[in-house]
Amino acid sequence: MRLLEFQAKRIFSRYGIPVPKGVLIESPDGLDLEKLSFPAVLKAQVPVGGRGKAGGIRIVTQAKEAAAVAKELLASNIKGVPVQAVLAEEQAEIERELYLAILIDKQTNMPIIMASATGGVDIEEVARENPEQILKKHVEPSIGLPDYVVRYLGKNLGLGDYLESFREIADQAYAIFRDCDASLVEINPLAVTPSGLLALDAKILLDEKAAFRHHDLFTQLQAEWRRLEKGTKTMAEQLAEERGITYVPLDGDVGMISDGAGTGMLTLDLIQDAGGRAANFCELGGLAGAESMRQALEVVHANPNVKVVLISLIGGLTRMDEMADGVVQYLEQHEKSVPLIIRMYGTQEEVGKAKLRAVGIETFEDLEAAVRAAVKLAKES
Repeated sequence: MRLLEFQAKRIFSRYGIPVPKGVLIESPDGLDLEKLSFPAVLKAQVPVGGRGKAGGIRIVTQAKEAAAVAKELLASNIKGVPVQAVLAEEQAEIERELYLAILIDKQTNMPIIMASATGGVDIEEVARENPEQILKKHVEPSIGLPDYVVRYLGKNLGLGDYLESFREIADQAYAIFRDCDASLVEINPLAVTPSGLLALDAKILLDEKAAFRHHDLFTQLQAEWRRLEKGTKTMAEQLAEERGITYVPLDGDVGMISDGAGTGMLTLDLIQDAGGRAANFCELGGLAGAESMRQALEVVHANPNVKVVLISLIGGLTRMDEMADGVVQYLEQHEKSVPLIIRMYGTQEEVGKAKLRAVGIETFEDLEAAVRAAVKLAKES
C-alpha cells in the first residue's frame, strides 16, 4: 500500500520527524485560510510520483490565489489519476536539499539505507547519471541501524552542525520501516533550513501482507482512501466497470493481463521480483474469449503510466487461438500500442502463436523470461 503524502507525514510526526505545518483540503469549500500562512505550497495528493513536473505542486502567495489553485487542483488529474485532496503547507526557507531512504535491497533481501546530497530530484536519474553521488549501507535486521553508519552518512553529506538532527531523523525513519512493516520509507527532499532539518516530502510503502499486525493503522488508512475517492475513478477503472472486467489499479508501469486470478497473482510477484512495478491487476477468468482480451487491452492501455503490457496466459479452459484473435483485433482497431510481451501456453497454443507471428509478435515459452523482458522494456522506455 502506497500512502498519500499527508498520511506518510502523519506517521513521520508521530515518530518525531519534523515536517512543515499544513492543512488538508478535501473540497473547494474546505480551505481553512485562518490556519494557512503565506507564501504556501499546495500539493496534489495522488499515489503517483512526478507531481511537480505534472503541475501538481504550486506555490501561492495570498488567500484568494490559494482558493483558486486548490479548486483547480481538486478538479485535475495527475498522470491519469484524479486528485483526491490537496495538502497546503507553509513554504520552507531551503538552503540545501538532501535525499534519505530506507528500503529493501532485492539483490540481498536486506534493508538498505541510502542518502545523497542531491535531493529534490528523481533519484533514479541520479543513480543512472551520477551513481557515485548516492551513499548506501546495508542494515542487518537483527542489529538495527548502527550509529556509526548514520554518522558516516551525515559526515559525507557535509551536515556539520546538523549531524545530530540527521541521526535522529534516520533512526526514526528506520523505526517506521521496522515497526510498520514498510518496504520503503523515503524523504525527498530532506531540506536544510535555518531552523533545522525538515522533511518536505514523505513516501511510505507498506507491506499489505503484514496488515494483520497493524489492524488499527490499516483500518484508518483504508477508511481515508474510501472517503477521499468520492466516487472518482480513472478512465481505466471506468472502462473496466462498464465491461465487467476484473481490474485493480496499481502504481507501476507494467500493465498486466492474465487469464486467471492464480496466474495473475504469480505474475505480479514475478514482476516485483524482477525489479519492476505492476500498473494493474487484470484477469479475464477461465472461459474468456477474443472479445474479453480485446476489451482488456483497451482497459489496460487507458492508463497513461503503462509503458509495456505483459499478457500471461496458461490455457486450460481458455483457448490460446481465441486469445490471439483478441490481440490481433485490438491492434487492427488501434493505431498505437505500447510493446506487448506475451507468454502463451495451453489449449491451441500453436495456432495462437502462429496468428501472433503473422502480425509480428513473438511469444515466450517461459513466464519468468517474459516478465524479465517486460520489466526491461519498461525501464528503457
